[in-house]
This record gives sequence, C-alpha cells and structure tokens, in this order.
Amino acid sequence: MGITKKDIYSKEQNEIAEFAKVLGHPARIAILQYLLKMNTCITNDLVNEIGLAQATISQHLKELKQIGIIGGTIEGSSVCYCIDKDKWQQMKSKLGTILNIDLTNCC
Repeated sequence: MGITKKDIYSKEQNEIAEFAKVLGHPARIAILQYLLKMNTCITNDLVNEIGLAQATISQHLKELKQIGIIGGTIEGSSVCYCIDKDKWQQMKSKLGTILNIDLTNCC
C-alpha cells in the first residue's frame, strides 16, 4: 500500500488539520460553546438548545469524541458529555502555533 497524502505533512500539520476539521462545522462549534457554558450536558440538552435532530447531534458528538476534545460518562441511560481540559489546552496550543504568527504586508 502506498503512502497516504497525510504522510507528506508533519505530525503537527496533521494535528492542526484534524482540530480544524472538527471545528469546521457550526453545529460542533455550538456544541462546544454550550459545553463551555454549562460544563456538562446530555444529548437531549443539546437537541433542545441547538434544535437539530438527536441523530444529527449524536453524529457531531461522535466526531468531537473521536478527536478526544470531549468525553462522556454514563449516567443511568444517558451519557453526560464534557470538554476534556487537557485536549482543549492541546488544541489551543496547536492552533496557536499558526494563529499567533504575526503577518507582514502582503504582496
């Protein structure tokens, strides 16, 4: 099997791209903003707050969980979600490596 296109980029470039990809949907931003405000929530809280179908919210939660930015603990028949503080700091740091570069005049 040949190399994937990800293999030609550095580990840091791939990590930044993964964070950016997950942040690239407004529903995921809304979920993160709600979690930052409330600290924890269950899927139904997000359905009521954001107004998307439960299945759609669950898919966005899955994407956020896959990258590790949120975690969930089982409480009865529900999963209670929260932001993983360590991963949040890692994301801020990685994105900061590119976003904190001061620009000079273009052209």
